[in-house]
Amino acid sequence: MMNASTQDSAEPDAIQLSVVIPLYNEEESVGPLIAALQQTFAEEPSRFEIILVDDGSVDQTYPKATAAADASGLPIHIVSLYRNFGQTAAMQAGIDAAQGRLIATLDGDLQNDPADIPKMVAHLEANQLDLLVGRRKKRQDGLLLRLVPSWIANRLIAKVTGVQIRDYGCSLKIYRASVIKQVKLIGEMHRFIPAWVAAVTHPSRISEIEVRHRARQFGESKYGISRTIRVVLDLLSVLFFMKYRARPGHFFGSVGIFVGAIGMAMLGSLGVAKFAFGQDIGTRPMLLIGTIATLSSLQLICFGVMAEMLSRIYHQSSSQPGYFTRHHHMTPAANSDAAVAVDGNASGSSSTPCDYLLPLPQPPSETTRERRAG
Repeated sequence: MMNASTQDSAEPDAIQLSVVIPLYNEEESVGPLIAALQQTFAEEPSRFEIILVDDGSVDQTYPKATAAADASGLPIHIVSLYRNFGQTAAMQAGIDAAQGRLIATLDGDLQNDPADIPKMVAHLEANQLDLLVGRRKKRQDGLLLRLVPSWIANRLIAKVTGVQIRDYGCSLKIYRASVIKQVKLIGEMHRFIPAWVAAVTHPSRISEIEVRHRARQFGESKYGISRTIRVVLDLLSVLFFMKYRARPGHFFGSVGIFVGAIGMAMLGSLGVAKFAFGQDIGTRPMLLIGTIATLSSLQLICFGVMAEMLSRIYHQSSSQPGYFTRHHHMTPAANSDAAVAVDGNASGSSSTPCDYLLPLPQPPSETTRERRAG
């Protein structure tokens, strides 16, 4: 079995699978979790790595994780964040650190079964998928606090985004690294990862498969019914960025024209009543509403033009292209010195430095203190 020392000396390209697990106050779960991973990958022939991300836990998660990792003999990399940044940021930190060709993510509360990972990897490879999402079978959550809000959120997200996944909330997923590394996770985007991935690859390369789901053994759930409200708000952002990220002027302009048409119709009808029939319109509420709607229309259209200018400036200055390539093929007559990118962009899909590991402030040097004293 491969140990940490052999993994560190290997080439990054040799790693086939990276398992990313965010942890937050899971001191009781981390030991059994590593034991379950050890049992799952004990006879796994492919090279793999396990990345545990301690998301600023305030209990004994980190020391217990390091102790269990050292005793396991598995190639485990533990990333500790300075404070609690949230599950999305922790997941991004793990993806940034991952070097595998495939990346698996799962929760650290033992509700996801690591034994499902090999089956999911085989299914993803056999069906040429870029993302395989776990669909929890016989969920062990409370009916009111988890199942009902989750059911509503899943149907709403699938309807709005067009990505037909029935269990968006399952953290057990398998990604092709060259695809997920094109997506930068911020805020609370982990709920909508299939939708964001659909902006990089075709939805036909995203699928789901049934996985086991177990009741939480230790600690308390980090989610409640208030999550539904946040999902609705985040969903509006997802919808905007998926359809209008490169053309925000179309969104604000369309809304502005619609509101302006209503306002002009109101003012037009009042004009007819005033000049054709001699009616007094000065005290009618429609006059105020129509005026506000017309002015709001002009503001929305102007805002759309400004947003369009900002979008063009961003895309021109950003190193991220407006497209993503899957394969490059060159005939022998082509330039032999050009790099051929397989399963990713031509520039490669190497991980970027983690944005969430902020350097601690350093104490001033003796020279600096002497200058301040002087």
